[in-house]
Amino acid sequence: MKLFYTIIIICAISLSAYSQYNPGAKQISLSNSDVALSNDVFSLFNNPSGLSQMNWREIGVYYSPAPFGLSELANGYVAYHEPTDIGSFAIGGMSYGFDLYRESKFALGYSYNFQNKFFVGLAINYQTVSIQNYGNDGALFFNLGGLAYITNLFRIGFSVQNINRATFGNEDDQIPMILNTGLSYDVVDELTLNFALEKDIKYKTSFQFGVNYDIIENISLRSGFSNEPSKYSVGIGINYLMFSLDYALFTHNDLGLTHQAGVIVSFGRDESRSKSIRKYLGLE
Repeated sequence: MKLFYTIIIICAISLSAYSQYNPGAKQISLSNSDVALSNDVFSLFNNPSGLSQMNWREIGVYYSPAPFGLSELANGYVAYHEPTDIGSFAIGGMSYGFDLYRESKFALGYSYNFQNKFFVGLAINYQTVSIQNYGNDGALFFNLGGLAYITNLFRIGFSVQNINRATFGNEDDQIPMILNTGLSYDVVDELTLNFALEKDIKYKTSFQFGVNYDIIENISLRSGFSNEPSKYSVGIGINYLMFSLDYALFTHNDLGLTHQAGVIVSFGRDESRSKSIRKYLGLE
């Protein structure tokens, strides 16, 4: 039994980067290619600049109960967005792991909208790790993001996670520094293509692609893929009144199949997300 839990702790540590940097069932169904889209409350964790595309309050909950069949790797996120006259603010938190190995994070984000064309954002994160019989530690780190509308249909974006290269203990890169840049293009109002390049400074660059298709007013179909490592994803979003229910399923070459789910509640959004953003930014 001791050997089993030792193996589980090793797995939890090895997969912790996945849990830390990929929240949101919609984002996962797009293989995290949405750095230039980033248009919901989970932008706090992925690209905080995207928050100020929204002029409504929003709360989101995301949960992955047993990634790759292991309940010990369960992770969940919660986030809240508040728009104001001086920019958008967001707070959120994350929990990952189980009794023997646990990571927790608190995040505070801010985003500013320049002339409805350019968006910048910053997230301040405090993350802790606790390993039974080994103690605990905490670290403060910062994420920076930017997004720009080149045309009404074409966006580019970037994010830098852990820009100050904080770490736990004396070992470098316990919290990864990740660079991400990409573009998003609305082929038509209902169809969006997303492309991104992600670079963890310790690993090879990953190419990411995702497509979102609003097949009817209340249902969105999504799919994507990435390499380094190879990953294929699909998902569905059900949007009804103020609620968005998202589900994602993806397969990893080495780890197998897993799934996630999330819900977002929007207060004061009268139309679909894309239409509401376009109306707010004067892109109609």
